[in-house]
Amino acid sequence: MTDYTTGTKENVNRTALVAILLAGSFLAILNQTLLITATPHIMLDFNLSESTGQWVTTVFMLVNGIMIPITAFLMETYTTRRLFLTSMAIFIVGTIVCLFAINFPLLMVGRVVQAAAAGIMMPLMMTIFMLIFPIERRGFAMGMAGLVIAFAPAIGPSLAGWLVEMMHWRFLFLIILPLCLIDLIFAYFFMGNIIKRTFPKVDYPSIVLSIFGFGGILFGFSNVGNYGWVHPNVIISLLVGSITLTIFIVRQLKLDEPILEFRVFKNRTFTLTTIIGMIAFMMLIAAETILPIYMQLMAGFTALESGIMILPGALIMGFMSPIVGKVFDRIGARALLITGLGIITFTTIFFTNLSQETSLLFLTVVFGVRMIGIAMVMMPSTTAGLNALPQRLIPHGTAMTNTMRQIAASIGTATLVTVMSLGALGSNHPDALIQGVNISFYVATAISLIGFILALFVKQGKLEDVKNQS
Repeated sequence: MTDYTTGTKENVNRTALVAILLAGSFLAILNQTLLITATPHIMLDFNLSESTGQWVTTVFMLVNGIMIPITAFLMETYTTRRLFLTSMAIFIVGTIVCLFAINFPLLMVGRVVQAAAAGIMMPLMMTIFMLIFPIERRGFAMGMAGLVIAFAPAIGPSLAGWLVEMMHWRFLFLIILPLCLIDLIFAYFFMGNIIKRTFPKVDYPSIVLSIFGFGGILFGFSNVGNYGWVHPNVIISLLVGSITLTIFIVRQLKLDEPILEFRVFKNRTFTLTTIIGMIAFMMLIAAETILPIYMQLMAGFTALESGIMILPGALIMGFMSPIVGKVFDRIGARALLITGLGIITFTTIFFTNLSQETSLLFLTVVFGVRMIGIAMVMMPSTTAGLNALPQRLIPHGTAMTNTMRQIAASIGTATLVTVMSLGALGSNHPDALIQGVNISFYVATAISLIGFILALFVKQGKLEDVKNQS
């Protein structure tokens, strides 16, 4: 098997490289949720409606999701160093545009530019980690990546909520900017070229199809919560996305050098662990979306209290991720996935009996324990799936994994919010509304149970087998 790295691992300062990638990815992912609690202040400044204001966050996630599928092509075309430096520079430009935006359209331009760069960061980091660490330490490396995935989006709303109480929302970007510049400077001196370039042929129709396919799907599902399933915006977006995505997949299977290699799904372990990872991410997003709605609109909690409820669990997951990674390196994925999904399923049941009297302590503790289960599934499922692929397919594997998680988050949120709404159909009484929340968590329990059953079919791969495959 052809080595997919440059063969210069020993000449790369791995500690500096890991720090640079973690910092860059942290800043990129942090910006996904940074403006959630600052949105009311932005709406006030620019005189926006609620449906318009929420786009400061939605557009970031949408563009981020569109960019991820083409990252494999970018990683195979440009040097690792150039791709990271360019991405970080573009991210800085977007941050500056947001900082000095004089109107809402200009702010949106800045968010789009930020998101386009951020979409490259996570798959790039995961690919590099898979290549610079030996197989027996990949679990720990990906656990470090999991720390970023868990902590950054959770601290975003809390950090923003605290800062906007004392300063203008623009200071959020003013704080991010120097951190990005420092990371860029360090990257200039320490970033090496890790990923072997294969210079795939540019297939422009595939890029266009990818944008409309994944973009349509993500846009459609992200609007279900606002408009419902039968609104023209949702129907047209999902229809366009489904048709173009189907054409995109068929085209990739015919190309000798596809933009995104769907043949990774021929690998049973990769397919199984990717589905399990999607379910875990769906469960994470579902709780982080539905519980604050229940707390603030139905149970009388404040926005601060809903943030307090989420933060300990996010910290637990961040703390657990490197530990779980070390355990993965010792025992593999199977036991972790079965145990983790068992915890997720069991704790989700506790959210099926919520009421107006449910305490903040109860919600915080159950959510925190649930996050232990998610930590045991998220990165181990990813690492096990990528370990099953030959090195030449790892960039495509990381791009596919991150793409599928974005789709899972959109579909999961749309489905469970819809179930919640239907469960309370025809009544505005708090008890009826909470019943809708409980029903949505019954559905979430069923989905996590499916993940638990799938985990039973994950084979306990031997380290030597993985080494031979790579």
